[in-house]
Amino acid sequence: MTQAAEQGKVWLTQDAYDKLTQELEDLKGPRRQEVIARISAARDEGDLKENGGYHAAREEQGKLEGRIRQLEDMLRRAEVGETPPDDGVVEPGMKVTYKFVGDDDDEAETFLLGAREMEDAAGGLKVYSPQSPLGAAIIGANKGDTVSYEAPNGKTLEVVIVDAVPFTG
Repeated sequence: MTQAAEQGKVWLTQDAYDKLTQELEDLKGPRRQEVIARISAARDEGDLKENGGYHAAREEQGKLEGRIRQLEDMLRRAEVGETPPDDGVVEPGMKVTYKFVGDDDDEAETFLLGAREMEDAAGGLKVYSPQSPLGAAIIGANKGDTVSYEAPNGKTLEVVIVDAVPFTG
């Protein structure tokens, strides 16, 4: 699979997928209806230019619709619960241990490479998305590889992949 295709996937456990699906159903149903009712009630009050309740409800509607689109896209691209092979190759669904070049082994950090919505299910592990600078740089790397990437501050950093094993929840 190409790196670009790999980054299009969103790896989720079945539990995380189910929670996001439930959130989407709630947003598209009861929550959407509640916001629409508030907009309608505020509109009935008259002058919309100075109607704070109307403007607040419209802003909430915008946020709600944005989250709905985000969830629909994520769930459409989701690869659910399929544990990647234990071959040491970094890909979504892997628990990755890395260290910065020059650091001691005891300074290594471990994270889950997957959707940030996985944090609840990650058991305290940090979760980095495959679209993050570090995540994008290490996809396809093997245990023992040194990879460089550009950090958000513009600096080029080098990391060594210490380990990459499937996340088992």
